[in-house]
Amino acid sequence: MARIEIPAGDRPEIERVWSIAPDLGATVGTLAMQVYSDDRLLPWRVREAARMTIAHVNGCNVCMGWRMPELAAAGVDEELYAHVDDPGHTTYSAQESLAIEYASKFATDHRAIDDAFFARLKEQFTDPEILELTICIGDWMAFGRLTAVLDLDEACAWAPSPATS
Repeated sequence: MARIEIPAGDRPEIERVWSIAPDLGATVGTLAMQVYSDDRLLPWRVREAARMTIAHVNGCNVCMGWRMPELAAAGVDEELYAHVDDPGHTTYSAQESLAIEYASKFATDHRAIDDAFFARLKEQFTDPEILELTICIGDWMAFGRLTAVLDLDEACAWAPSPATS
């Protein structure tokens, strides 16, 4: 049960909560749509490796189990998700391994992200890709923790537009 009063309705709490602050809900919905857009610079495998890392750090069972079946065509498979706790796993590309490491550091020890780490990032990613990855990681971390803190994570289901509640 949510820690704040959520308006009644048939939709999941994670959707109904945004009716409390619809302008923020619209903004969150826009960000979510962009993070999950096909028009991103980063490949789906890189984004999903980082997303699953944040799901593990946040301890969100719903997010750890959430899949987009259409991503199989982009090479996103269970093997990708299975080893995010081991970024050196041989099935990961250099970008995927670094995205996992970046997500983990961002969420658990952001002060460890120093110039040397950024030099490694710049070997694999352009500056626009680094910004995009950082925004994605920040989105997943913030809203994963929002659902946990407000005790919405049992109802947590990614909704493309929270503002439509």
